[in-house]
Amino acid sequence: MKAFTYHSPTSEQAAVKLLGAGAVPLAGGSSLLNLLKERVLEPERVVNLKAIAGLARIEPAGEGLRIGANVTLATLLESAEVRRAYPALVQAAETVGTPQIRNVATVGGNLCAPPACWYYVHEGFPCPRKGAAQACPAKAGENEYHAIFATDGPCVAVHASSLAPALVALGARVRIAGPGGARELEIEKFFRLPKAGEHRENVLAADEIVTHVALGPARPRSATYVVLHKESHDWPVGLASVSLEMEGDAVRAARVCLGAVAPVPWRAAGAEAALAGKKVTAEVAAQAAEAAVAGAAPLAQNAYKVGIARAAVRRAILLAATGKWM
Repeated sequence: MKAFTYHSPTSEQAAVKLLGAGAVPLAGGSSLLNLLKERVLEPERVVNLKAIAGLARIEPAGEGLRIGANVTLATLLESAEVRRAYPALVQAAETVGTPQIRNVATVGGNLCAPPACWYYVHEGFPCPRKGAAQACPAKAGENEYHAIFATDGPCVAVHASSLAPALVALGARVRIAGPGGARELEIEKFFRLPKAGEHRENVLAADEIVTHVALGPARPRSATYVVLHKESHDWPVGLASVSLEMEGDAVRAARVCLGAVAPVPWRAAGAEAALAGKKVTAEVAAQAAEAAVAGAAPLAQNAYKVGIARAAVRRAILLAATGKWM
């Protein structure tokens, strides 16, 4: 690990002044410390965000909740209000890492987590994101856990956040602090596909931080279904988050978002259209799931993930509508 200076500001303004070129923000550290140890990142400054006042609280805001970026996943899971109002978010958080990891990993850190692609996180592999290759090595290499959507882009690593699809399905907003003040945007607009020479998966500038996530009215008819390679502790190979607004026994509006299938959380507009105005049955859920994977373009080793994504969407829809997926 390269030596660096450590800073622990106590305000948003002080933190963003310390960030920028040569600096990295530190939240829970569950991703960053590995990248530092592997020398994937070699910053001059590490800026601890956990001492910033007010970012570790879950508090009421309008008809919903405001969740600070420093709230740990364990705290999120312990919140009775989050569990009651946003089951999709709880079910997503429950599958992240181990209890020890959830005790330190934060909401903000999870949203901004770098990809877990083995070509990126290990020092010895070339990767354009690290400036050590011209083309994504996963495209012609080992790609069994990589993207099945947007595979024609410069990077086929899947987005690392398990919370992000649930927050997209729940219509959350993100507050960002930077040198020019704070701004807030829909969480979907926070993410962006990597571009050649610009490999970030979100719109954060180097001197900006996520401070809060805001959720609107309760969405008790929401669910997340996660498929793991092994149940004990692993990255998801597919997940789907669904939020339903009902009118009687029919779906008035639906939001469906897939995770672990693309470099960003992947909204499934076709599935949402297939649900609109219909009563949720096993057949309707299957039709929506089929629509969700339309356009998938798997790589040489991961066509199996299309079936996993399809199953995750179908089960998340049934779970949201009926409380059980079988």
